[in-house]
Amino acid sequence: MKNKASLSVIFITIFIDLMGFGILIPILPTFASKQLGISDLGIGVIIAIYSLMQFIFNPVFGRLSDIIGRRPIMLATQSLTVVAYLLFALSNSFELLLISRLLAGLGGSNIGVAQAYIADITSKEERSKGMAIIGAAFGLGFVFGPVIGAVLSKYSYSVAGFGSAAFSFIALGFALFMLPESLKEKKSAEKFQFRVFDFAFTKKIVLHSSVGFLIVLFFFIIFSVANIYGTYSLLGYRVFHFTDQQNGMLFGLTGIVGVLIQIGLIRTLTKKFSDRTIVLIGLVFTVIGLAFIPYGGNFLGEAIVISILAVGTGILQPIIPSMISKYSPENQQGAILGVNQSISAFARVLGPLWGGFSFHYIGYQFPFLTGAFFTLLILVVSYFKLDPEKMKAKENV
Repeated sequence: MKNKASLSVIFITIFIDLMGFGILIPILPTFASKQLGISDLGIGVIIAIYSLMQFIFNPVFGRLSDIIGRRPIMLATQSLTVVAYLLFALSNSFELLLISRLLAGLGGSNIGVAQAYIADITSKEERSKGMAIIGAAFGLGFVFGPVIGAVLSKYSYSVAGFGSAAFSFIALGFALFMLPESLKEKKSAEKFQFRVFDFAFTKKIVLHSSVGFLIVLFFFIIFSVANIYGTYSLLGYRVFHFTDQQNGMLFGLTGIVGVLIQIGLIRTLTKKFSDRTIVLIGLVFTVIGLAFIPYGGNFLGEAIVISILAVGTGILQPIIPSMISKYSPENQQGAILGVNQSISAFARVLGPLWGGFSFHYIGYQFPFLTGAFFTLLILVVSYFKLDPEKMKAKENV
């Protein structure tokens, strides 16, 4: 694999940043509920606003990175993340918490850029392994972040917020001094226009490109899993009577399983099976995990079920973006991966909103059963429709 040093730097940068992100994920819903008295639906809105910003800005930053380079975008978004976590630490109202998550979503709109960075420095043959590095960084961030957050929340939720800001600041410093530019040939800025969301370009990508089906597939996977954002901690807190520390350990467990999958199993799977088979395996595990979450019964049961889910998502999250990258034109990697991240971010908007609504008004089982239903549906569709052999990188879209 080319440019191993750059891969190591992007891995460390994302890992440190995601550790700060992971600190807040298990405690955000309970903080909003216990400390600020926000409703379940309001918690869904707070979770969703983060993804709404990613929906809007992922393709913008992706296209912009094709023009000015990956490094400036990574540095700018990282700076916004630091500010967002500082605001979380100071939040004492719904409005301030909402603003902090809005800025965090804007700062987090760089995953498409990070994926394009990986695409810049890897060959097509090594692309799956490269994309798995981002997945592993996510996983490790979710190993250490929730555990650190659980410890810091014993002192106060503000301390946890300052801890997140500190880790993001470290990631910013590391990227500033160690992250080189990966883009060798920059596109002309003449055709770039800032749009809140480029519907025309997105329509072309989804409907008329070889990767359109993969992007739609990824949308439904993310929506299905996003139903548990916010609601999983509430399930543990209200139904199973878990503490913040126990919720943090469960999130940490998903990170451990995800890392094991993405640094070990993915490489073995890609050598032995086709991309299609790997996707189907990931979907089977995801369906089982989502369906049994509300019936775990106790901490051990939930640990087993959430591990099954983590196996599925650990397989799917790197393999599908890798396939999208492999079958996309080389000079549109940032734009197309940005569109994919934007559409998946929209799934993260809808998922928490439906999850919060259904948890509060229908029943605590419904966010998880909804996710299982849609994942089962796309498993059946993928079995009959997914055919990577017919896909190849076409001319510019």
